[in-house]
Order: sequence, then C-alpha cells, then structure tokens
Amino acid sequence: MIDLNDYYYFVHVVEKKGFSAAAVTLDIPKSRLSRHIKSLEERLQVQLIQRTSRQFAITEIGQIFYRHARSLVDEMEQAEAAVKLNQKELSGSVNLSCSVGVAQFALKQVLLDFMIENPQILVQQHVSNQPVNLIESGIDIAVRGHMAPLPDSSLIQRHLATVQWHLFASPEYLAQKGTPASPIELIKQQTLKVGWQSKKGAWTLLHDSGKEASIPITARLCSDDMSTLKLAAEQGLGIVALPSYTCKQELAENKLQRVLPEWNAGIAELTLLTPSRKGTSPSVSALKDYLLEKVQASVT
Repeated sequence: MIDLNDYYYFVHVVEKKGFSAAAVTLDIPKSRLSRHIKSLEERLQVQLIQRTSRQFAITEIGQIFYRHARSLVDEMEQAEAAVKLNQKELSGSVNLSCSVGVAQFALKQVLLDFMIENPQILVQQHVSNQPVNLIESGIDIAVRGHMAPLPDSSLIQRHLATVQWHLFASPEYLAQKGTPASPIELIKQQTLKVGWQSKKGAWTLLHDSGKEASIPITARLCSDDMSTLKLAAEQGLGIVALPSYTCKQELAENKLQRVLPEWNAGIAELTLLTPSRKGTSPSVSALKDYLLEKVQASVT
C-alpha cells in the first residue's frame, strides 16, 4: 500500500539536503523520518539516497523519483489550498524575505495595509542584505531589488516594479559646494554610496536623451543602510544616489533636491520570487497577489 507520507518526507529530505534539517522543519524525530525513507526504498526496491556519516547524495533514480514525488506533493497542497480558499477569512502564516532598503521604503506601508485587511494572517519578515536560499530557509515570498538580471534558477520570478535612481543633496550642501552642471563635476564633490564593501565605485548616469556617463567616485560614507545615507545627505555630508521613491517626502519638504535632474543614476527592478511549486497556501497567494497589485504604486 502506498503511504503518501513517505513521498512527503522524501521531498523534504531532498530539499533540505539531509535528514537532520528535514526533521527539524517537519518537527518529527530523525529516526522516524529515516524509517519512512527506508520503507519507501524497500517498497520500490531501489536506493534513492546514498547516506554515510559524512556524505548525503541523491542517486540518479532518486532524482527521477523526486521530480514525480514533488509533483504529487504539489497536487496535494493544491487540493488543500482549494478547500481553504472557501474559508470566509484568510488565516495562516507567510514567510517573507527582502533587503533592508526594500523593507524600509518599498514594502513597509504595503505590508502593513495588507495585514490590516487580513487580521488573521501572520507574517514573518526576514530582512537581510545577504543572499537567502528560499527553499532551505522555508521562505514563501522574496522581494529583490536589482539592476542586473537575476540568475536563472528554479524560482519563479514575477516583475513588481521599475524604479529610477536619482542623485540627491541638501540645499545647504549645494549652496556651500556648488551645484554640478554636468556629470564630470561630480568628481569634485563629496559622495555617499550604497554598499559598504568599498568606498570606491562608479555612478553610471543615463541622460534623458539616452547618453551615458560613468563617473568614478570615492565615497565619504558607504553603507548598506539607505536611511543613514539619506539622513547624511539631508545633513549636508554629500551627494547620494538612491531610489527615487525613498526621497519623496524630503523633496516635498525641500530637505533634499535633485542633482542633475535630467540624468538618472540607474534603473532598477523589483522582482517577486517564489519557490517553483504549484501548491501554495491561500495566505501566501493572497500576499503575493497584493504585492503584485500594490508595489508599483508605492514606489512611483
């Protein structure tokens, strides 16, 4: 007799790359998990996983079986999700991953609005500028900001928004240091740079007419925290390149001004990533659809 738990447990062992991690995720004893996989292999009369004290690997036939088992688990999750969709009020939890800047500016109010509209949904937000493996970390949705294309992967990518980056400085700084009239004049200015790894870099500027200019910079302050860089610009410490939507309020209040307004400092994309599986919970689907609908307006 087929035990569907065996399929479910096998998929988790493969995706977590080991029995220990899968047991923690599933919240069951490792010994119980091992028995299910052994029972599955005995019924199929093949070895699906090569395991020693030091090594874990999926056999060739195990890889084939995994693809079919993953599809079966997807169908099971989809069937459960279809039933839950009939509930009057959405409930459940969503694990959301994004960078610090995206959390602070692009998603903050959108996420809070979603939670107000869906009071029974719990959101666990993982905020980090370091790469995160969605499957291993149990992330349901990730939002990534990027200028270069994202690498190909098994993840499903959905476009959320297109964002222009602009140059900003305080009126006081420009009055003291002078307002650049062309990109080359930025070389003489104090600059503030996103990314802490190196104070040296380059701004690639794009003119409204299509012309490009690459300007080398040595930043007085380089940081992963866009809020700190924006505040530094407000306080007259230099010129900063930031996503346009991060400075809307400061522009309205004349705390910051556009520098070289006919040039932008890059065009970025916000992309929504989800694991490549068909079955997702209603709460995950609801947040995904909400982000796809609302994020572009929040960064315009």
